[in-house]
Amino acid sequence: MIVGVPAETKEGEHRVALTPDGVRELTAHGHQVLVEAGAGDGSSFPDDDYASAGAAVVTTDDAWGAALVVKVKEPQAGELGYLRPDLVLFTYLHLAAEPDVAQALLASGATGLAYETVQVDGGGLPLLAPMSEVAGRMATQIGAHFLERDGGGRGVLLGGAPGVRPARVVVIGAGNVGWNAAWIAQGMEAEVLLLDRSIDRLRFVDQIHKGRIMTLASNRGAVERALADADLMIGAVLLPGGRAPTVVTEDMVRTMKPGAVIVDIAVDQGGCVETIHETTHADPVYELHGVLHYGVGNVPAAVPHTSTYALTNATLPYVLAVAEWGPLGAATRDPALRWGVNTVAGQVTNPAVAEALGLPVVEPLPALAG
Repeated sequence: MIVGVPAETKEGEHRVALTPDGVRELTAHGHQVLVEAGAGDGSSFPDDDYASAGAAVVTTDDAWGAALVVKVKEPQAGELGYLRPDLVLFTYLHLAAEPDVAQALLASGATGLAYETVQVDGGGLPLLAPMSEVAGRMATQIGAHFLERDGGGRGVLLGGAPGVRPARVVVIGAGNVGWNAAWIAQGMEAEVLLLDRSIDRLRFVDQIHKGRIMTLASNRGAVERALADADLMIGAVLLPGGRAPTVVTEDMVRTMKPGAVIVDIAVDQGGCVETIHETTHADPVYELHGVLHYGVGNVPAAVPHTSTYALTNATLPYVLAVAEWGPLGAATRDPALRWGVNTVAGQVTNPAVAEALGLPVVEPLPALAG
């Protein structure tokens, strides 16, 4: 199969879908890889590295002309014209929060495979996990920066100082994002509260961190009380394929300290904070009710070299399977990949995505076979 790797066009997006090592693996299996010139520059992978790995360095049109196109982010407005019925697009789609992209995919008839909905037995999301880990770890250092007075915050050091209380960090959601955010925050010697509805998940964190992270069962009252004394709040709530639920209301935000910081990592799925909207790396924060809001939707793009390696490590086996067997063959062999099929020939094939968009859902395998 011919695999295309276009350059990312979303503002501040410096990642690329494949490392040169990923290209080498695909070409070793007999597939042709077309990498857009300059696609890897932001991640410190020059064109020569891709050429040495066996890729052809091509134009934007040629990269998008491949049978299988792998990306990092959902198609942007200037890329929607490349969608077509015989295209298989494999990327983070986040269609619940991107209805315009969903409509364009459906209208084009393209097959859309979403990294974030590939789901293994037990509910794990193997292609979302590495970026969640990066985003969670970054969320704490981002929050620490904006808590500085010059960053617009209260002027609080996360770890405090001898004789001075540390910052209180409230993390809502104990999945990969939240756990990593809490882990880094406690490593910086902040006072950390981690809230989740799953007692089993909180028990897991307790067993590992042995009291260094305070765990609380999440409910409206617990969230209200935690936020009232928070210096930094990190939102890390996820529904696979669906829109993130609103856990923090505007009234709760009003109770937060002046100069407190909110970092909502769930913003690419609509956000779990009522007052959040998506921002960019160039203009990442805004103030509302005296609270600084950080809403960048592609946080791992700030460390693209690390992120691209982490992403390719996770996605490559699935990309290789689709290249080897096609979407129908790969989804038939791997139930996890079946969950990743979001759109086929103008139909929605993932239940959570269909519910979020208010559209009917069809089974992915018959749709792919049809």
